[in-house]
Amino acid sequence: MNKKISLTKLAKDPGCLSEYDPNSMDFYSAQKWISQFINPIAKRETVTIDEALGRVLSNDIKSNSNVPNYDNSAMDGYAINFDQNNSLSFDVVGSILAGSLEVYEIKPGEAIEIMTGGKIPKGTNAVVPIELTEISNNAIRLKECPKSQANIRKIGEDIHKGQIILQSGKYLRPAEIGLLASLGISKVSVFKKITAVYFSTGDEIVAVGKSLKSGQVYDSNHYSIGAMLQSLNIKKIDFRNVPDDKEKIKEELLKASKIADVIISSGGVSVGKADFMKEILSEIGEILFWKLAIKPGRPLAYGKIKNAHYFGLPGNPVSAMVTFYQMVQPAIKKLMGIANYSPPPTFEVECNKKIFKKPGRMEFQRGVLSKVNNKLLVEPTRSQGSGVLSSMSEANCFIVLSSEQGLVEKGGMVFVQYMEGVVS
Repeated sequence: MNKKISLTKLAKDPGCLSEYDPNSMDFYSAQKWISQFINPIAKRETVTIDEALGRVLSNDIKSNSNVPNYDNSAMDGYAINFDQNNSLSFDVVGSILAGSLEVYEIKPGEAIEIMTGGKIPKGTNAVVPIELTEISNNAIRLKECPKSQANIRKIGEDIHKGQIILQSGKYLRPAEIGLLASLGISKVSVFKKITAVYFSTGDEIVAVGKSLKSGQVYDSNHYSIGAMLQSLNIKKIDFRNVPDDKEKIKEELLKASKIADVIISSGGVSVGKADFMKEILSEIGEILFWKLAIKPGRPLAYGKIKNAHYFGLPGNPVSAMVTFYQMVQPAIKKLMGIANYSPPPTFEVECNKKIFKKPGRMEFQRGVLSKVNNKLLVEPTRSQGSGVLSSMSEANCFIVLSSEQGLVEKGGMVFVQYMEGVVS
């Protein structure tokens, strides 16, 4: 797996690596192979910080100033000038509001009222919170002696001038937007949004809003995949539904490969007389694998068509969502330029219900994680069928079961992955 090899070589000579099997790829090997063939996008653009949420920085950001840029009070209280021989009583000689530009100085035995963020006057060696003082006329008496420099935020305490505060490849969340604003930075360089083309295949698929006939189903995959792409803040292009016609599918894939960084189809990658995808892709692209040793989601394809990465997702709605979250999303995040991205971690939790599983394939069962008497417990949703989309709606986590795992009794320990961690 550490051996660097091209996708073209693998596609032409599957036997060049003994561990490579396109018809039965294990989950972790598939993740590593895909990661090897993906390079982050190189194109950049400059946007305002108002437009930067969910984007990825394309260069390091250095601070041009100290934060804070002056010593200030960490709370409402009194700035005092004391020494070990002072009494606990101080004369109050004034008041400082946050934002005041006036320069103050206090002498030993003096105090000045100060608000949070107020500029520390010269001579101050501590700020005492209001609740630790007794106020009488123009004087205060401390209930206890403070430590030297208590409650004073020093210049550059958060960020010092010249410090790299955000590195290239950083995904920008609300906290990063606020941090940029705190430094007076109004524009940043980010990687351009990647483009994803997506479509469904199948003559049995009917658009939402039309009447169903016997043997037809609504195209839920089209909307769930579109929504998952939208949540990643990338450019998506909708090719809608493509009929089970070899030449039409081939035409759409070639058209998509000219404009997309990623092409995603759902349906058409399993074994069936109308499933042309394998044949088409052998003609116009290169395929790393056709099947993944997981449940749900076994009929999953990954490869390239010209410069576009191709993911052929299963037609079953749950399988399509699981494979998107577990395989497609990490690949897209790497393409976006997110540095050192790794999929959300799993953690061990007690199972509150028996789980039925046969050894052989890794499983991502939908689960409900809850807290009972301050203890985290998980149990599978009512149904685990790959066509039961309601199980994805009911669940808030995946129960991740290894290929060797068999039956799990109630009270057994299982690994869990938060769904919110998966999709964010």
